[in-house]
Amino acid sequence: MAVYRHIHIDFWQDGFVLDLTPEEKYFYMYLMTNSKTSQCGIYELPKRIMETETGYNRETIEKLISRFKEYEKIIYCEETKEIFLLNWMKHNKANSPQVKKCIEKELNKIKNKEFIGVFLDVCKEIKYSIDTLSIDYGEKEKEKQKEKEEKKEKEKYKEKDENEKSNLSMYIKNNISQYAKLYEENIGLINGIASEWLIEVSENVDVRLFKKALEIATCNSCCNQGYVNGILKQWRSNNIRSLEDLNAYKLNKDKKGGANHDKYQRAVDEEEQELYRKPTEKELKEFKKFLEENTKI
Repeated sequence: MAVYRHIHIDFWQDGFVLDLTPEEKYFYMYLMTNSKTSQCGIYELPKRIMETETGYNRETIEKLISRFKEYEKIIYCEETKEIFLLNWMKHNKANSPQVKKCIEKELNKIKNKEFIGVFLDVCKEIKYSIDTLSIDYGEKEKEKQKEKEEKKEKEKYKEKDENEKSNLSMYIKNNISQYAKLYEENIGLINGIASEWLIEVSENVDVRLFKKALEIATCNSCCNQGYVNGILKQWRSNNIRSLEDLNAYKLNKDKKGGANHDKYQRAVDEEEQELYRKPTEKELKEFKKFLEENTKI
């Protein structure tokens, strides 16, 4: 780093500088000549150092930084404490190989890699050639950050998935408990096979419809698993899976009866008797086979 900085004599006649307050002129000159400046115009300058060297307090320093950012003359990174003089290269470019080598070396030390991209855009704008092959654009850091974010995202989704599974498991447990309670109150104790059956029932029919099937089975003095399953099976064959579906089904049957309602009602009653009939020997054998083939939970 050189021990001095060139300032053109027409600096004071520049239209932008002429409109600055004395305080702003002093601060702008300080940014271009302080002990931390670099050949590329990007360097680390903590606010504490600015306070010490200019004599301004922190509030004034922050106010001046904010103003020059609004003037689009500087960029300041709070995280790395680096400052970028945006017009530095326009007025201080040098084609000397030694200077270019110095700039390349300085760029590789910059912590905020976004500054490098902006710097190269400025160089392109002013047609200043520089070897970019040896410059670290922060791709490795970006890749690491990307991997870190992806890992964090995966963990987030994993946690969300686990929570959803836990909530679903709790919902299923609470939902099945309603069926289990009705089963125990009307049929008896629940064994492994009954548990499997209740899980299947809970996935296919509404709990109120299940309760209705139990009531019908009780009225017919046949409240056992096989009989109730027969009722539910017949309902499912007619796409009846809730109490609302059953009521709509019956209402539709009533409407179709029309003038022959009494005659039709007898047909419906006969159909319902068929729906709620006692299972045949063949059906009982098939159900028994089903129970034997399924393992206990």
